[in-house]
Amino acid sequence: MARSPQTVPLTVGFDLDMTLIDSRPGIKAAYDALSAETGVYVDSDLVVSRLGPPVEEELAHWFPAEEVGATADRYRALYPAHAVHGTDALPGAREAIAAVHRHGGRAIVVTAKYQPNAELHVDHLGLGPDVVIGSLWAEGKASALRAHGARVYVGDHVGDVRGARAAGAHAVAVVTGPCAGEELSAAGADTVLPDLTAFPDWLDAHLAGLAA
Repeated sequence: MARSPQTVPLTVGFDLDMTLIDSRPGIKAAYDALSAETGVYVDSDLVVSRLGPPVEEELAHWFPAEEVGATADRYRALYPAHAVHGTDALPGAREAIAAVHRHGGRAIVVTAKYQPNAELHVDHLGLGPDVVIGSLWAEGKASALRAHGARVYVGDHVGDVRGARAAGAHAVAVVTGPCAGEELSAAGADTVLPDLTAFPDWLDAHLAGLAA
């Protein structure tokens, strides 16, 4: 007999950039270093205003198609030295993960970022998720969310909402990234929060509602 959703162990997924961490200063520095090294102009302020998709999609705006793959590899190699120590946790990030653990659940990070670099951020900031899965974007995130049985996925981008819906997870959106609340709702977000400081109380209420 299948277990009801209330008895399935709780797993909550989180996006990384602009959901758990404010990576804009570090990513800007990494793109500036890449631009200086390659001699190709990159408007890093514009780049960090639209974070979310994989780096290859952003690099395609600045480099010829045949150079994007190798340039992405170089960006990822430059990233640890320029981006990790310039990045802070967003307000409520640690508390959101702790709230999942307080309910006996598992918190996983599912991100489009290259996994080794994502792990560097998580370790540097001591965020404490149980698993970090990288290099997945939008609907592609659903594979990891389903594999880990995630019932909730939290992100800041319409791509995160699409990933949650593709996985059959409750889509929680925060407006700390490039997408406005109206845009996130229109994309199908089940819940829109101002930021992660509101997440622990929301999770308490959500789980209480499921148990009622």
